[in-house]
Amino acid sequence: MIEHRRTALVTGANRGLGLETCRQLGRLGLRIVLTARSSRSGQTAARRLEDEGLDIRFEPLDLASPASVAACAERLASDGVDVDVLVNNGAVYPSGTALTIPISEFAETIAINVTGALHAIQLFVPAMIERGYGRVVNVSSGYGAFAEGLEGPAAYSISKAALNALTVKAAEAVDGRRVKINAVCPGWVRTRMGGPSAGLNVEQGAGTIVWLATLPSNGPHGGFFRERTRIPW
Repeated sequence: MIEHRRTALVTGANRGLGLETCRQLGRLGLRIVLTARSSRSGQTAARRLEDEGLDIRFEPLDLASPASVAACAERLASDGVDVDVLVNNGAVYPSGTALTIPISEFAETIAINVTGALHAIQLFVPAMIERGYGRVVNVSSGYGAFAEGLEGPAAYSISKAALNALTVKAAEAVDGRRVKINAVCPGWVRTRMGGPSAGLNVEQGAGTIVWLATLPSNGPHGGFFRERTRIPW
């Protein structure tokens, strides 16, 4: 259990890894802000976790819309909710190569997978610095790793490589003793994105996310991890 009650905000949390991350963090005693673009599916997911006895608040949040991200932060601030843990999980996975993907679809992928994460970091991390505690987990992918060949669809791979770069630069901007920012490759997980043939279930996939979200003061900072082991960018 975590010594002090913290609040975690998870993006893209209405299903799959995001939902399971909320569940596992909630079971550890954190208050959870579950966010999703769809209010209907987000509220349904939040009720599921409430029925399990967890402390859940749903907030609509569309990562493609800066106004939506800012409005979410404003509502939380007005209600006195401090975000101690930020899990940037929300993402899209379009198909296509660099020669075929429509520019509009590529731009939307960057807006959601990268710019949305950056906006959330800019809105929530400064207050973490002021309070002297924070954890940020950027849910990336091996498809975004140069060391693993940038496999996968072009827009997704490029966006995750950019998210990794964002992790490095954001980590440089904070004191890693108090606010820790890391990226994670959860592995190939049986979600709607990962498909039914994936080797890991959502409980296993969320494991390293939750570990990074609850790191002790001597935990790692500015790294990229899979199965709790640092991997090359």
